[in-house]
Amino acid sequence: MAKRDYYEVLGVSRNASTEEIKKAYRKLARKFHPDANPDDKDAEAKFKEISEAYVVLCDPEKRAGYDRFGHAGVNGQGFEGFGGFGGFEDLGGLGDIFEMFFGSGSRRRTGPEKGPDLKFDLEISLKEAAFGLEREIKVPRTESCGTCGGSGAAAGSRPKTCTACSGTGQMQFAQNTPFGRVVQSRTCDRCRGAGKIIEKPCPTCRGTGYVRRSRSIKIKVPPGVDNGSRLRLSGEGEAGKRGGPPGDLYVFIHVKPHRIFSREGDDLMCEINISFVQAALGDELEVPTLEGNARLKIPEGTQSGTVFRMKGKGVPHVDGYGRGDQHVRIQVVTPTRLTEKQKELLRDFGRTGGEQPRETGTAGDKSFFEKMKDAFMS
Repeated sequence: MAKRDYYEVLGVSRNASTEEIKKAYRKLARKFHPDANPDDKDAEAKFKEISEAYVVLCDPEKRAGYDRFGHAGVNGQGFEGFGGFGGFEDLGGLGDIFEMFFGSGSRRRTGPEKGPDLKFDLEISLKEAAFGLEREIKVPRTESCGTCGGSGAAAGSRPKTCTACSGTGQMQFAQNTPFGRVVQSRTCDRCRGAGKIIEKPCPTCRGTGYVRRSRSIKIKVPPGVDNGSRLRLSGEGEAGKRGGPPGDLYVFIHVKPHRIFSREGDDLMCEINISFVQAALGDELEVPTLEGNARLKIPEGTQSGTVFRMKGKGVPHVDGYGRGDQHVRIQVVTPTRLTEKQKELLRDFGRTGGEQPRETGTAGDKSFFEKMKDAFMS
């Protein structure tokens, strides 16, 4: 079944402000929260749907991706984590909604949890974007402590199960509400939700089970990427929690402007200046490409603004099949400084063509040189 539009899910317009989105979410969260609808699978599904919509629309980066590409623009952002109803302290600080309405904080996740994703911005040249590259980058991230294996306990000791919550990380309380008797969960004060007590902390990570390191990662950028392309490196993000897998690393590509070429899709555009003699008589030019100079034949009578196509000289298609083209726009340059001999030759040229060239003229009458300039610049 296709996902519904996130704006429709929250009942807001596409240009809604962040505050309007939060307000709409609060209203729906109160209505469909599982604690207010025990054993109601429809309410549970609705609550998951509005929570997913809120996570995307309240994050400027995720919202921009969704506005541009729809649900495909936020793939891989970790929405699989909505299998339970814990962890709402991560949803833009809206844990207070449930405390305000139900008189308690939300339930925390106690099982394995995937680590957060990381973002890395990589700047490359147009040539590197076209033909791909391999590069080693340094990414600061949280990793499982190698000394204690992520347990947080010093060598020779082990974490003990919290006796206050029996290892669940939660303390349950019953409370009467307008909706009936509701069983609520609070984070265990003794173990702070971990379910374990560490009596002898690891000296390396100080009992957290995690350390902060700058890790060198080799990435391979495929040929044909463009500005804004995104690469996903599975498992290279932050460490997971409670034995969960690490998050992913997303590398965002930024292509530096080129001094000669501009890019349109997989095609390249450039502009070459030639003289009006070359334009009139034709010539063969050395034209720059991403792979070095190539020969381009200019036929006689070429007009300024003419575009020639050099097939297969553009950017390789990112799917690996074929390449774009290079388009060369011709700009005929009119000389600004002529010798007397050159001027006389041009006057002779004009006379043979039936023109009466002159350097000056009456008001409203263009000179020969102005006509030449108009002809070659049109």
